[in-house]
Amino acid sequence: MALYDVIVVGVGSMGAAACYYLAKGGTKVLGIEQFSIPHENGSHAGQSRIIRKAYFEHPDYVPLLERAYHNWKQLEAEAGTQLYFPTGLLYAGKPDGVLMKGVKESAKQYNINIEKVKHSESKSRFPTFTIPEDFEILFEPAAGFLIPERCILSFTELAIKAGATIHTQEQLVSWKQEGSVISVQTSKQHYRCKKLIVTTGAWTSDVLPVLRQQLSVTRQVITWGIPQQWEEFTLGNFPCWLIDDAQQPGMYYGFPILPASKIGGPIGLKAAYHYPGKPTDANHVDRTITPTEETELVKSVKQYIPTGFNSIHLSKTCLYTNTPDENFIIDFLPNNNNVIVAAGFSGHGFKFASVVGEVLSELALKGETTMPIGFLNSTRFK
Repeated sequence: MALYDVIVVGVGSMGAAACYYLAKGGTKVLGIEQFSIPHENGSHAGQSRIIRKAYFEHPDYVPLLERAYHNWKQLEAEAGTQLYFPTGLLYAGKPDGVLMKGVKESAKQYNINIEKVKHSESKSRFPTFTIPEDFEILFEPAAGFLIPERCILSFTELAIKAGATIHTQEQLVSWKQEGSVISVQTSKQHYRCKKLIVTTGAWTSDVLPVLRQQLSVTRQVITWGIPQQWEEFTLGNFPCWLIDDAQQPGMYYGFPILPASKIGGPIGLKAAYHYPGKPTDANHVDRTITPTEETELVKSVKQYIPTGFNSIHLSKTCLYTNTPDENFIIDFLPNNNNVIVAAGFSGHGFKFASVVGEVLSELALKGETTMPIGFLNSTRFK
């Protein structure tokens, strides 16, 4: 029976990146994925993910983002494909709201370039938006989006080229610590490893029941619409955007129309609501989207982008894995320094995959990381 240095369970956003960094360093690594790579059952599909530095959630994320930007650029060079598209990001909301306060705080603390946009100026710069007069408008030029499927495939391909073994359509059944070795049983085989990395997204509670109280899974709806004037909303003419809705908690966000022939579908103008949706079980998700869910989302978005959604082309579901404070967990398992977990990415984690993979690799091989992840420890909820 083969003994691996590290087994990574879950080869999605974080797992694929971890396999890449481990294999690149010459580590004997096995990645196990229960679905295909990539897949649409979890949190990482859907064509586009925003990346931004003026992080409203917490300024402590900014150093991780600086490294993530650096790592994405390196991955692009190695993979020979564009992964990051700088479109700029329009922020809007009440000046004292959680979004605008947080963006300004992070920008000030880390000297991030943020432009203040006057309402008179916004009408010419961003003519497709209708922003309430009592909202503040900011613009982050260096923000944009990543293509998640392309990122995950690039990490996985380069990991395999560097010597990683990656198995798909193989499900973890159980694992246990046996002395200095971890025994891993899957639906197909039995393996052993020195270190185990768990990056199983919405399935983390199944793999690590000790974290069940800290992780809740919710079902999210994303929609792609057909606008009145197609060209106004295409890549190059329209930015990514994030608007703090004053009527209810959470935020609306979206992307330009991407060229499906070059990037892949879905087709249309993508928008979604960033706030935990209906609680669900990752193994029993209702993927049926009701007309009411679509209508409510589009109605809210049309307040700010009146001509963006003439009709709905397609809607999909994805999953959030939420922690009580909406910050990630990246740490060793309590009382076990041979098991490392990255979880609870709460709908804002993908942009960090390139740095999280590097961090997980360092934790597995060195037992520590140079990156400032102390605020993401697993014991902070006790």
